[in-house]
Amino acid sequence: AVSGGSFPAGVMHPHADLAVTSSSVVYDAKNASASEMVVFSMCEADCAALGANDAVFDGVAPGLGSLIKELVDEKEFKGEAGTSVFTRVPSSVGMPFKHVGLVGVGDPAKSDITPEVWIAYGKEASKAARESKCASLYLRKYWIGDTPEMFKAKLSSIAIGAYLGTDEDVRFKSKSDKATLTNVIVSSPKECDPDLLKQALQEAYATAAGVTLTKQLVAAPPNVVTPTALASTAIAIADEFPETMTVKILEEAECRALGMGAYLGVSEASDEPPKFIHLTYTPVGSDAGKLKKVAIVGKGLTFDSGGYNIKAGAGSMIEMMKFDMGGSGATLGAARTVAQTAPPNVQAHFIIAACENMIGSRGLRPGDIL
Repeated sequence: AVSGGSFPAGVMHPHADLAVTSSSVVYDAKNASASEMVVFSMCEADCAALGANDAVFDGVAPGLGSLIKELVDEKEFKGEAGTSVFTRVPSSVGMPFKHVGLVGVGDPAKSDITPEVWIAYGKEASKAARESKCASLYLRKYWIGDTPEMFKAKLSSIAIGAYLGTDEDVRFKSKSDKATLTNVIVSSPKECDPDLLKQALQEAYATAAGVTLTKQLVAAPPNVVTPTALASTAIAIADEFPETMTVKILEEAECRALGMGAYLGVSEASDEPPKFIHLTYTPVGSDAGKLKKVAIVGKGLTFDSGGYNIKAGAGSMIEMMKFDMGGSGATLGAARTVAQTAPPNVQAHFIIAACENMIGSRGLRPGDIL
């Protein structure tokens, strides 16, 4: 739409300025000293047993155990999932970092600590670092006795959260502050294969990029995210990953020739042309005929006025009818993630019938034959 100007519908590399890496707990003191904020994850049992001379905290920085104990007691922090406490470190105590925090992960004796809990840990910590205008963050799991495979899954989740916690959609702001957080280090067990850690971090970046793309598409107004903008996003994904992704956009004439009357009827009164989008992921060097086939279909109604059954009156939520394209946003976000993670032995199809439902002299009337 002309009124949408040149605002981007979504960004392919939203976290390009943030480096998330992993480093062994052997370098605890070094990593903490190089960071402006240090955030620990703690379960309920470890929190309950915490003493002022805790070896884990004092191993990161001498005297930190006493400071953390005071913080836990003062804020009545129990380590429950979804809770957190942060404080600025007084300059008088001589710590090498300016801020410290704890994020609760629950009680593994009562229920499993799910990937969502580890995502929340990374997200809460990086959000706090961003809001405190820190440039660097060290994430330290209090208990670090994971096997390499167990830790790989947790690292990926923590890193996803770290990326998502820095998200701040400033596309439609005339002025915005530049993000300060540029470096996040996640502690890892002593014996971890660097290639395993690298793979986990790559998967995390791909997942976070897909999630953020979805959020941006859904958040943008309907004069920015039009059917054409959704098609352009699909093309951008295919262009970014040409070895595995292909795209075909069916225009109105092609859809009419295929008898898509119901679909075209919805878009009849709109000046925005419909775009039927079909993205396909195929692994490199594979025989497509032998691959398992999966498909994701997302609703792509970029604005739903209701047509002549117009959405009006209290409770109609017409101002929110851009969210009828939420399914297409999720579909394109999934395509972005799949394209980068490149799973083997599967061919994935991402399908969106994008259009806009408006009112006009050409509009579909109730009772019309398609």
